[in-house]
Amino acid sequence: MSRFFDTKIDYLKGVGERTGNLLREELSIHTFGDLIQHYPFRHEDRSQFHKIEDIREDMPYVQVIGHIRKAEIIGAGPKKRLVAVFVDDTGELELVWFKGIQWLSGKLKPQIDYVAFGKPSRFGQKFNMAHPEMELLASIDRENGQLFPVYHTTEKLKRGRIDSRTIARLQKRLLEKAYEHIPETLPASLIERYRLMPKRDALRNIHFPESINCLEKATFRLKFEELFYVQLRLLTLKLARIDKYPGQVFGDTKLVHEFYESHLPFELTNAQKRVIKEIYADLHSGKQMNRLLQGDVGSGKTIVAFICMLIAISSGTQVALMAPTEILAEQHYRNLTPFANAIGLEIALLTGSTGKRGRRIIDEMLQMGTLPILVGTHALLEDRVQFKNLGLSVVDEQHRFGVAQRAKLWHKNAGSEYPHVLVMTATPIPRTLAMTLYGDLDVSVIDELPKGRKPIKTLHRFENKRLHVFGFLKEQIQAGRQVYIVYPLIEESEKLDLKHLEDGYESIRRAFPDVPVSCVHGRMSGSDKDYEMHLFAQGKTKIMVATTVIEVGVDVPNATVMVVENADRFGLAQLHQLRGRVGRGGEQSYCILMTDYKLSKDSKVRLETLVRTTNGFEIAETDLKLRGPGNIEGTQQSGVLDLLVADLSKDGKILQEARLSAAEILQDDPDLVSLEHAPIRQHIDKVQKNTFNWSRIS
Repeated sequence: MSRFFDTKIDYLKGVGERTGNLLREELSIHTFGDLIQHYPFRHEDRSQFHKIEDIREDMPYVQVIGHIRKAEIIGAGPKKRLVAVFVDDTGELELVWFKGIQWLSGKLKPQIDYVAFGKPSRFGQKFNMAHPEMELLASIDRENGQLFPVYHTTEKLKRGRIDSRTIARLQKRLLEKAYEHIPETLPASLIERYRLMPKRDALRNIHFPESINCLEKATFRLKFEELFYVQLRLLTLKLARIDKYPGQVFGDTKLVHEFYESHLPFELTNAQKRVIKEIYADLHSGKQMNRLLQGDVGSGKTIVAFICMLIAISSGTQVALMAPTEILAEQHYRNLTPFANAIGLEIALLTGSTGKRGRRIIDEMLQMGTLPILVGTHALLEDRVQFKNLGLSVVDEQHRFGVAQRAKLWHKNAGSEYPHVLVMTATPIPRTLAMTLYGDLDVSVIDELPKGRKPIKTLHRFENKRLHVFGFLKEQIQAGRQVYIVYPLIEESEKLDLKHLEDGYESIRRAFPDVPVSCVHGRMSGSDKDYEMHLFAQGKTKIMVATTVIEVGVDVPNATVMVVENADRFGLAQLHQLRGRVGRGGEQSYCILMTDYKLSKDSKVRLETLVRTTNGFEIAETDLKLRGPGNIEGTQQSGVLDLLVADLSKDGKILQEARLSAAEILQDDPDLVSLEHAPIRQHIDKVQKNTFNWSRIS
């Protein structure tokens, strides 16, 4: 017989097959465990009762005791509605329903005391309440005013008469049956240290809290447990990798010293030096490196990666750098070639465009070990690409690659030893998200821009300043500079009144009749896109009109202005990435954010943040608070968003405590064999090993 929480939801009293199917389809509630972990998103205080004469328009909701004087169905067709006059000893209130009219009209009885709960609205001198919740006064415990749970539901569920109240009734029924089956999943030492509520009491109080204090304690307990198990899983993976995969030991730094003393084109920042030391310690440790290198656009990740490549090459191994697009791969190849040539190292580029003869030469040199550096795209993953001794894999913008693709690169070594892995991203990731997205990696951060780099000036301009903006663009082009103009849409949308790219391209051609213009968007073929980008990179076109395909793309030091049309339609991190396309040369660069006057509160915060700071990490933190982790690029494929109750944008402190606790436990008892840690071991044994969130009940 299956365990209690694995029981199909259909077997809960009051569910049955029809309701079970709806819960499965709409909320992914398949079992008792899924339902009990469908937590309310807020609680309403049902301890307060109002008199009708005390109702005000600004009240979010009210609860009134009274009776129905009369009820009738009014109108026909879509305007058909059920209207009831609800009275107490101070006045009357109109109750209105537009759905479920026939069913409701048979249920509501006159002269019986009800509690009506809902949002009040004023019409003239009278108040009404649309679709109020109705409860018989006799069924309510007024002595113990309660915090009532409100659950996420859907329109389809509501049509099937499964609203938040229905889910609350099912939860109450389930909790009565489940309470004795809920095991403790954390050791006594953690419960004592953090004064955690027992698991079964936490589950009861997250749904039906005895008080505000009990709700807060239950929420903390469940958030801590969830983040503890996420971190335990990530740290377990990390320990397993370190134990299972010893790393090649790289100690020779001869090439690094030669490059540093004779060919380094500029002085490294303190942040770059710190990161190189962290990576060298990994490469020298005898343990397999798996490190994330975070650095804002223009922070100098490429030179750091190259110096780390030299450590591997000095020790007689080869290096691969994989980028997600041909444009990026070519850019890395172009940037690394002068460094490699300076110390006499062969470097090659392998993409889908590489010809047969070129591929054959690369394959032969790789297998003979005479090609120390190979830069490429997904083409590196093909079976025919085999290294003699791959010592270091560098993966750029890794969130654009699937897990299986990265693993394939890891298995490219002809020998038995696996290469060290350095993952790079120019997308600043908030600390809480990095600890959860990349918790099994070590993280290095370049948080300092190279000396002499001028910060990009960011300006917000409304539509009435367009002619001034165009005048400024003409000045920049006359001074020999180039300009990006980015649009959010390719073609007109009936729903969004935005300047679309096709119309924008024509208006730019009219405003700048003598200036050559490139146009790039996502629906173009790869070759057409590359052709247009290369024209711009070579300076043959002066303006690039584009959608966000240029967000990560060609590095054009001569481009000094980025104009973003309808900037309020872009995410904060996306705007920051776009802005990073300029400011690559020595000249002062500008980012101009164009919008209409109508801006939402969040849009204003985004634009003000961009204008105020160029610090990518500060921007990423603001973005996480505004959008939550669910919309941060790259999180979808990670499994991180399996979180049920914790919120990475708000629960950073709990996350740090949870990670610290998980690390301490694994350090003392890596196999969780001690009696004290039995609750953890037993719980992990119950849950699916491939589930990201080990805190899920099972």
